[in-house]
Amino acid sequence: MAQFSLSDPATCYAVIGDPVAHSLSPAMQNAALTALGRPERYGLFHVLEADLPAFAEFARKNLAGFNITVPHKQAIIPLLDAVSPEAAAVGSVNTVTVRGGRLHGDSTDGYGLLAALAESFGFRPEGGSVLILGAGGAAQAVAGELARHGVRRLVIANRTVAKAEALAARCAASGAVAAEAVALTDAAALRRVVPECEVVIQATSAGLKDREQVPVEPAVLRGARGIFDMIYHETAIQRFAREQRIPCADGRGMLLHQGAKSLSLWLGVPAPLAAMKEALDGAIARRARGE
Repeated sequence: MAQFSLSDPATCYAVIGDPVAHSLSPAMQNAALTALGRPERYGLFHVLEADLPAFAEFARKNLAGFNITVPHKQAIIPLLDAVSPEAAAVGSVNTVTVRGGRLHGDSTDGYGLLAALAESFGFRPEGGSVLILGAGGAAQAVAGELARHGVRRLVIANRTVAKAEALAARCAASGAVAAEAVALTDAAALRRVVPECEVVIQATSAGLKDREQVPVEPAVLRGARGIFDMIYHETAIQRFAREQRIPCADGRGMLLHQGAKSLSLWLGVPAPLAAMKEALDGAIARRARGE
């Protein structure tokens, strides 16, 4: 069993995942804490799924809050003492607040996505139509948030169709959303669906480790009206969109707004968005230069 410790005693917040070294959340959140004049620091922990219980116990005693990235957004839930209605509805937690040794889970992914879609495409969910690539924790949070905010149609595409069908059924349960599932390998179905949707959301982990990895053959996205890739560095899908002159945005806007929401939950004050954006853009630029 892994043993966790604080390399910096000022670390009160962190992000966990597997992998996690790529995360730019520490740069963004530490800039926010500095802008607010706070002494706390934000770090990161590489946590394997088998070590989640040990980390949860470590967090109870040593942290005030932490974020969760892939692949732990669902696996963390049984280890928490309470979960917000929003997180319970989507079955995904990306933010945990620690108070009195108790772990309270929230999901700010959906909030971050809606803010980013509005900024990037002027998209509002009410009456809208969206194709989501993926059906994992991030996709579940996104689909649930869109459904709660009045989206008219949701198409879930996933390699394992049964998982897409389960998510579509959950979204359609209210009766207000027309939700359907397709296979990521069904090129004909995707070519039909893509131009019918206002935005395509790339919510898989494709491109996270290998920037050339794609969740779907890019050619099927040729008729897209807008592509939002939740990965916040350049990927093959983003390059394809630019080549085809399809409006496209990476995931930095979502990361910014979900991180700001997390910080506000922990501290109870508005997050300094300008300082966070400057730090995030700078970190992405430095990484692109190989620094």
